[in-house]
Amino acid sequence: MRFGRYESSEGNNVGTAVTFFLIGLGAGALVALALAPKTGKQFRRDLKRGYEDARETLHDWTEEAKDRAHDARERVRDVAERGADMASDLGNTVREKVEPLRRAVNRG
Repeated sequence: MRFGRYESSEGNNVGTAVTFFLIGLGAGALVALALAPKTGKQFRRDLKRGYEDARETLHDWTEEAKDRAHDARERVRDVAERGADMASDLGNTVREKVEPLRRAVNRG
């Protein structure tokens, strides 16, 4: 542990500068919205349109995700059915090949 005067590192100055820049950018955006030349009614209309556009985009993304999930589910179901059919065919083939051997062993 070190005692004495506090000395900041070089990297800390850059991080602090970036943090204050982002805070200032956000504050500037809020002031710009508050002092914009549009009336409150126009601003609310624009805000509502932006909200509706965002909601519509989110709805479109949701529908696309549902469609992709449905398609993936169908593909998995098809592969599972083919695998089950192949396993059944393999089982039948093995039974056909083993049955004569089993009969011969039982007779002998």
